Amino acid sequence: MAITDILSAKDIESALSSCQADDSFNYKSFFSTVGLSGKTPDQIKKVFGILDQDKSGFIEEEELQLFLKNFSSSARVLTSTETKAFLAAGDTDGDGKIGVEEFQSLVKA
Repeated sequence: MAITDILSAKDIESALSSCQADDSFNYKSFFSTVGLSGKTPDQIKKVFGILDQDKSGFIEEEELQLFLKNFSSSARVLTSTETKAFLAAGDTDGDGKIGVEEFQSLVKA
């Protein structure tokens, strides 16, 4: 499954263009612009499955750093500051990674 099966290419392009500069990524505005905030829990779970590159059932810090590249191979990697802030926002149980339920909550925040 491709991310464009769930999200429109136009929305992805718009969301990526809003965070091209280092340290400009804001997960809330990104999720809103890309249209993920309005998706069903099942659709959000499918996006989580795409983001979970190693299929561990979690999105770890290394995968978060490459978050934008899941939407476009030409997108930048997140900075260390952005990655740590993103992880801190999503990791509600403190295990150092984001599970599917945590991701669904983060998207709907």
